[in-house]
Amino acid sequence: MTVLTTRALNRATLARQLLLTRADLPVLDTVAHLCGLQAQEPQEPFIGLWSRLRAFDPAALDDLMTSRRVVRTHLMRRTVHLVTADDALAWRARHDAMLRQRVLGVYRRELDGVDLDELAAAARAVLADEQPRTMPELGRTLSARWPAAGPRALGEMVIALVPTVQLPPRGLWRRRAGAHIVPVASWLGREIDLLEEGADPVGETLVKRYLTAFGPAASADLRAWCGLAGLPGAVAATREKLLTFRDESGRELLDLPDAPRPDPETPAPVRFLPAFDNAILGYHDRGRIIDQAHRGLSVAGERVVLVDGRVAATWTTEADTVVVAPLRRFTRAERTTVAEEGQELASFLSDGASQRTQVR
Repeated sequence: MTVLTTRALNRATLARQLLLTRADLPVLDTVAHLCGLQAQEPQEPFIGLWSRLRAFDPAALDDLMTSRRVVRTHLMRRTVHLVTADDALAWRARHDAMLRQRVLGVYRRELDGVDLDELAAAARAVLADEQPRTMPELGRTLSARWPAAGPRALGEMVIALVPTVQLPPRGLWRRRAGAHIVPVASWLGREIDLLEEGADPVGETLVKRYLTAFGPAASADLRAWCGLAGLPGAVAATREKLLTFRDESGRELLDLPDAPRPDPETPAPVRFLPAFDNAILGYHDRGRIIDQAHRGLSVAGERVVLVDGRVAATWTTEADTVVVAPLRRFTRAERTTVAEEGQELASFLSDGASQRTQVR
């Protein structure tokens, strides 16, 4: 079985994630290709798309959200993701059990004695008027019936039980707004797709979609990305259509036959990634893109810089400056290219106004 080196996996990941060469794709197609963008920090998807697309215009993403073709909703790993409306409807039912279990993992004691079917019915009745509410507001309303549980636990569980979306203006470019929710069905005018008993079409599609954006990858990587434990059957059903490899530690990797696997020596440009970018979080073994010593950055909300395809710095903004903090010593050429790309990012963030980049 062919062994793919860490560098080979790195270049494949960059290619699938549109980080090796910026793409000329419509924003909607890009969100679909990436299987969504993690978006609990509302402005971060704009940076992720800027790093992946040529001539990205934030207004294009704003338009997709206000026209209801892209939505913000809880899906993979019980985190807020920006996904296409079609994917939200197709994927939500598969995530139901995981969402419930993850809430119970945090609030089991508070929710002891609460009948979840009754809670879901009560929440739907409250939300039936289609008036946007915050999760705390919804929790406080429901706590009149379940006072021992408390508003926070009830609100969190309702998000797991009832498919909802967070409405604009939250998530729009340079807008600050609270997370007001309504049911998915009322916002999109369509009910979520139900899983057919005895069939697994959604699971098989999810495997292929994941490999398109993240492959080659192990089954454990797929689980880490979506948080779902019930996909072995889908992987088994899809396996005969896939290629198999090994990584340098001997793990089996799966991939689509016609997916890009660039030459490991392909040059990789500097890229600035937003907080919680799935190019890093989409794997159980993140060694293809980030050193083990820095793995914690990927879950701490640090924005990172890729140099030669790997996490080599963190970045932030201070006043009118994009500030880069290297994690290792840069060569003179690396400092120059990081500063140049940082200046482009600074211009994007300031809409062309005067900003600068500082590489510490």
